[in-house]
Amino acid sequence: LNVISLAGIAFAVGMVVDAAIVVLENIYRLRQQGMPPKQAAYEGASQVWGAILVSALTTVLVFMPILVMQLEAGQLFRDIAVAISVSVMLSLVVAVTVVPALCSALLGAGKAKLSVVPVPVVDHFGRGFSAIMGGYARLTVKSRLVGLTVVAAITGGAIWGSINYLPKLEYLPQGNRNLVFGVILPPPGYNLATTTETAERIEAVARPLWEKEETGDADAPPAIENFFFVASRGFTFLGGSAKDADRVAELIPTLSRPIFAEPGTFGFISQRSLFGRGIGGGRVIKLNITGGDLEEILGVAQRAAGKVGQVLPRREGNQFRPRPGLELGSPELRMVPDRVRLADAGIDARTLGLTLDAFNDGVRIDEITVGSERIDLMLKGRAAFAETARTQDIGAFPVVAPNGRIVPVSALAEIVLTSGPIEIRHQDRERVITLEISPSSAMPLETALEVLENDVIAPLQGEALPDGVTLSLAGAADQLTQTWNALQWNLLLALVIVFLVMAVLFESFILPMVILISVPVAGAGGVMGLYILNLYQEQPLDMLTLLGFVILIGIVVNNAILLVHQTQHHLSADGMSVNDAILEATRNRIRPIFMSTLTSVIGMAPLVVFPGAGSELYRGLGSVVLGGLSLSALLTILLVPPLLRITMSVPGTAKPAAALAPAE
Repeated sequence: LNVISLAGIAFAVGMVVDAAIVVLENIYRLRQQGMPPKQAAYEGASQVWGAILVSALTTVLVFMPILVMQLEAGQLFRDIAVAISVSVMLSLVVAVTVVPALCSALLGAGKAKLSVVPVPVVDHFGRGFSAIMGGYARLTVKSRLVGLTVVAAITGGAIWGSINYLPKLEYLPQGNRNLVFGVILPPPGYNLATTTETAERIEAVARPLWEKEETGDADAPPAIENFFFVASRGFTFLGGSAKDADRVAELIPTLSRPIFAEPGTFGFISQRSLFGRGIGGGRVIKLNITGGDLEEILGVAQRAAGKVGQVLPRREGNQFRPRPGLELGSPELRMVPDRVRLADAGIDARTLGLTLDAFNDGVRIDEITVGSERIDLMLKGRAAFAETARTQDIGAFPVVAPNGRIVPVSALAEIVLTSGPIEIRHQDRERVITLEISPSSAMPLETALEVLENDVIAPLQGEALPDGVTLSLAGAADQLTQTWNALQWNLLLALVIVFLVMAVLFESFILPMVILISVPVAGAGGVMGLYILNLYQEQPLDMLTLLGFVILIGIVVNNAILLVHQTQHHLSADGMSVNDAILEATRNRIRPIFMSTLTSVIGMAPLVVFPGAGSELYRGLGSVVLGGLSLSALLTILLVPPLLRITMSVPGTAKPAAALAPAE
């Protein structure tokens, strides 16, 4: 039980009453027509049993592809999927057992009809809306051309709006963890004194913040609760937490200012993600430059770093650091053997290397047993000689030739004082330098990837890279691509599952197509909900938010199922004509459609509207479901009647209704 599964239960609060509303409303309608309570309870539940069964199955089975996802995001999806699925299936059982039993006992027993208490505003609005929808249904059912025009306009507009207003993709929500963490890469060669000066400058900025109390002043930096700074050879990091956890992200610019004032300093400071395991959280993009020659990939990495700094400037909140570095800053003494001189002296390169090792830190000759211990037998040069030798004296180290002559190292090799890397990293057996890029929170991950592909990688490849040097994106880029590809297939598979379930229960391949027309409409509603939310607070289209579109596939078809099923009932059980059956079904199902939609919308609204700890994780998901349900409730009534009029003319389309109608 965590914040994600609790969000799933909260979403289910508005959904679990849908089946009960449909059953209760149908029983209530029959009682208003004068049917006895027990008969109304039985007939009312029997008439809609097929519809609510199909609705529940589509809601649950749409999660089947999600339950088998093996990616990192799959665990989050499963928590919500299980919470909603179990709740909906149990609500179906209650709707066809408890609700009819209570209705037979409570809905006006001993009365011929139920009396209705008038509610002025609501009744007038309801009658007016029903009249408008009835007139629209009569017009579109009577004229197929008008119906096709309306369907094409609404569907085309929904698809156009979805494409043009869909936000860029993000991987996972960051959450609001009360910790900022930074990694600093100072220029090579910084000694302890210089590093201490850097730490003191950062401390001078941080000290007033941890000594003050939180005042709630939005213009001042938040008070610091904890702060740390750790430096070691080649690796420096710092971090802190705020007394007001909601304002911890405001510490980033405050702590960054004294760090990056140092010339040649790289690194980044970011708020730690709830889901990211590596340094930098869940939004770090890795630009890997791989190859066989270290100096060649270092040159390409320097050019890439320059381009990254131009297209993702630090002043806009973007940060990056190279691993291990863009300079060969570690002093290094190289002995390059001269093979001609070695041959003249009768010495091979291996002997020269072992001799240098012996004078340096010793050569392991063998392993011997002394008492009960096994120790290494080491061959070392004289300790006094090694300790007093200077760098320039290494050329005087003696090397014994096979003929007994003693030859200095300088006579056998060229001694070069140069610089070397602090660390050599490998990827797939190739040397690699990685630029770890953390885009600003205002830039979606997909946008950052497009910028790096088009403005960094493509120009570098156009400038002719050295042979064997390649550039690739990894980290959050890989995770986003894998999850997005998996979700695309899951969305398609969810549509197929919903279609097949309806095809089996309706015994028709045409009617499920009519019902699925509500999916693109709901998608447009989800995009609309996300767009409206972004007008007030930033909400990217992360993978958890994208799950909302999967949920919509399963629940927005419920309204269309009610209309189709009720139309079939009127055709088979009541012997109506196609036009009359469609109009009667539309008139009878307006009330339960809007009742179930309102309960779902009101049940989910607090998750979107009210802030709170963890709300940033599921707020986007809630806005998608909220927008999709709200828009589809209206547009389904506009789309399904004209489509039913067109498809019901196909021979055999209306026949399977007998399979779902109650037995006489």
